[in-house]
Amino acid sequence: MKKIILLLTIVFSAAAFAQEAEKKSGPPAGNAAIGDVYGSQVSAKAEQTAISPKKLEKKLKSSKKLENVAVKGKVTDVCDKKGCWLTVETDDNEKFFVKMKDYAFFVPTALKGKNIVLEGSAETKIISVDEQKHYAEDAKKSQQEIDAITKPQEEIRFVANGIKVVN
Repeated sequence: MKKIILLLTIVFSAAAFAQEAEKKSGPPAGNAAIGDVYGSQVSAKAEQTAISPKKLEKKLKSSKKLENVAVKGKVTDVCDKKGCWLTVETDDNEKFFVKMKDYAFFVPTALKGKNIVLEGSAETKIISVDEQKHYAEDAKKSQQEIDAITKPQEEIRFVANGIKVVN
């Protein structure tokens, strides 16, 4: 009888902890107010010298990878599952993809539509069909949009050390 009670206690404890972990998954709460920082602090110098997405694109044509670069842009999408990635709109209505360095921090979905300064590294990469479909699913794209992804695509990838909400 004691073994059964012990076993039931373990089962119920595991279920309770699993539910608690489930509640914690998802993007962090927050309004993404001006001045809020996610990840490492964004330096004042980075804020002042941040380039536009268009300049980033031009710089990446001559150098496939840039370290310690700051970019200012508008967030168009945030991962609804964890806040583990976002997209930033470029000047020509294209988008570039941003991941958080070492998966070390996440951002709230309230960041959509806000202007930010990103500090980190950028490169041009070929993105596989599987990876494109994975992120399309995270973004809750329709099955038709996901099925339309049929070939690898070259795009800008940014790995952010820190993100700051600005005006």
